[in-house]
Amino acid sequence: MTRLFLFALSAVLHLYLGLRLGPDLPAGHIAFGGVLVASAALMPLGLLATRWRSRRFADTAAWVGLLLMGLFSSVFVLTFVRDAVLLAAWPFGGLPGTWVSGSAVAVLAAAVVATAAGFLNARRTAAVVRVDVPIAGLPAALEGFTIAQITDIHVGPTIKARYVQAIVDRVNGLNPDMVAVTGDLVDGTVAELADHVAPLGGLASRHGTYVVTGNHEYYAGAHAWIDELRRLKLTVLMNEHVVLDHGAGQVVVAGVADWSAHHFDPSHRSDPVGAIAGSPARAGARLLLAHQPRTATLAAGAGYDLQLSGHTHGGQFFPWNFFVPLQQPFTAGLHKLKDLWVYTSRGTGYWGPPKRFGAPSEITCLRLVSA
Repeated sequence: MTRLFLFALSAVLHLYLGLRLGPDLPAGHIAFGGVLVASAALMPLGLLATRWRSRRFADTAAWVGLLLMGLFSSVFVLTFVRDAVLLAAWPFGGLPGTWVSGSAVAVLAAAVVATAAGFLNARRTAAVVRVDVPIAGLPAALEGFTIAQITDIHVGPTIKARYVQAIVDRVNGLNPDMVAVTGDLVDGTVAELADHVAPLGGLASRHGTYVVTGNHEYYAGAHAWIDELRRLKLTVLMNEHVVLDHGAGQVVVAGVADWSAHHFDPSHRSDPVGAIAGSPARAGARLLLAHQPRTATLAAGAGYDLQLSGHTHGGQFFPWNFFVPLQQPFTAGLHKLKDLWVYTSRGTGYWGPPKRFGAPSEITCLRLVSA
């Protein structure tokens, strides 16, 4: 039923593009129609490819289908905008014929350019974004304490070990005091992706690497992934905290399961208040790792100084950045909720289409400084 629905939906959406753009293209109608038919079939195959036994065939299908999905998304959005303009002009006699045909060509050209640029942005190793976080009453011993945050890598059909190793190398080059991994590492099972996640075991920092689950871990088998990450010597925090002794200062690092985790395992219900319970009152900074920014509504007032999150991808590419606020309080960057700083990363990889446009990936280097 799911497969049939995906193919039917894809066919309907591509039919819309064919009816709205095809008649207005000055040339190449047959070629355009052929591309639409191929795209309508291959896009769903790309989403379903992980279910196939042949890994090589599955990865090839995923690459083709997801690339077409990125292109389709831009064509669809721009076609919708074009239709809105044509509709607005209709009561006034409409636009000249040359404008109508020219706009159809412009939609396709702009979509190809955005998809090509988005592909290059997505496939490069994420750039380092440096952020200073002012903490009231920060002890001198913790001045300049650095946290390297990576998140939303989405190891899967198009993101493999080489991509992950490049991220690890860049993080290690920062020589951070600790590394935070805030969820959505994978889009697949341990059996499929263990070798490609393995480079994360090479992350190096003074106090180690701390991980929390994201919603995609639960789609892929969270319990198996928690075991695998711990086998790699990464510390997975499940509604609990650790205390880092940093010179004469202490940092409490708490981590919670994903906001939606209780739908998959009731014992994993996200609990930022419980995660910090029993932490030393003399700690100079209290840090919460939580995949989704909206955890801040529960964490504000619990005694944390800073929450690190991901999940949003900063929207990843236009126009999805406008939809993130419908679900999350923050899309990207450093914000404050009451006394709690919340940093939302745009993500270190990408989900689905290998495309980032207007929302570049990042490896975040956060530095604690006195307020």
